[in-house]
Amino acid sequence: MKVGYHAPLPPAHTGVADYAAALLRGLRPLAEVAPGADRADAHLYQLGNNQLHRDIYRRALAQPGVVVLHDAVLHHFYLGALGEQEYVEEFVYNYGEWSRDLAGELWRQRARSGGDAQYFEYAMLRRIAEVSRAVVVHNPGAAAMVRRHAPRACVVEIPHLFEPPAVPPRESEVLVQRGRWGIGPRACVFGVFGHLRETKRLPAVLRAFARFRCAGGDGLLLVAGAFASSDLERVLGPLLDSPGVRRIGYVPEREFWLNAYATDACINLRYPAAGETSGITVRFMGIGRPVMVTGSAETAALPEIACLRVDAGPAEEEMLASYMLWLCRFPEAGREIGRRAAAHIASEHAPAAVARRYLEVLSRV
Repeated sequence: MKVGYHAPLPPAHTGVADYAAALLRGLRPLAEVAPGADRADAHLYQLGNNQLHRDIYRRALAQPGVVVLHDAVLHHFYLGALGEQEYVEEFVYNYGEWSRDLAGELWRQRARSGGDAQYFEYAMLRRIAEVSRAVVVHNPGAAAMVRRHAPRACVVEIPHLFEPPAVPPRESEVLVQRGRWGIGPRACVFGVFGHLRETKRLPAVLRAFARFRCAGGDGLLLVAGAFASSDLERVLGPLLDSPGVRRIGYVPEREFWLNAYATDACINLRYPAAGETSGITVRFMGIGRPVMVTGSAETAALPEIACLRVDAGPAEEEMLASYMLWLCRFPEAGREIGRRAAAHIASEHAPAAVARRYLEVLSRV
């Protein structure tokens, strides 16, 4: 079987590109896979909510196949890809004529869309879900979103794959890296990694870290990645300059893994959620690090014993600070959570098993 493969690939600075490259490696021993092919027995499209996916989205509508929704909320994709009238008509197609005025209001206030929960309530999935032969998602929350928009769609839930680094950093390299950060041997390193957008809850994370330090916690907060907007980075400037916070930008894969192994715990919140399963969460769990995630339908499949769930809402900041103190004071507890996380990822997210699941879906269509 020949599979047409349509996805952004490295060096594109996006988690979808990293995922697509890993899945491509997993599929090639099982089938003939042709990136960008016009003709194939089945086509596989990887879609996210940014403009890297504009041409892939159009192709998926014109030549239907299997669509992978890395973000089940495509609202922000449409805000960037369409003009006002096209956007309003697409919104009406999804939610009915009664929603026309609402669509106009959302368009006019789109500057708020990065963090306003209202934009995440309207996923705008109907067109792509109805056309596609099958829709692949990575978590129950995303599956529910697709079914609400297209009840007859063929929805398949496949775990987000985990591909470990080809050559993990040596322990000596990790110790040197922590030494570069100027922290003591008992300090706890917390990290926020990836595309730094409003939904990653950075203000709450930074305030919680300040609470942690005021309570006597010994640690460093690593904020690693590119900001989604200069406005967000500017607003967070005073908090990013706080004691114990270290800021780094986007780094190559090898340096990412070095930073990951030098981190004791990852903070990877999502609110409002866009139906995504975070590749950062899967990567850190895969290498045996405890991860703090927002409790939601998107994270419901993660075992309770393998992660630390944080409530979205008023308790968020206090819970984060409490988890940080607990992990700092009881490091063995964090390591045990990490061991359980790694066991879960190895069992459910192995590339070969995930690739076989994709091949089953592609063969059916």
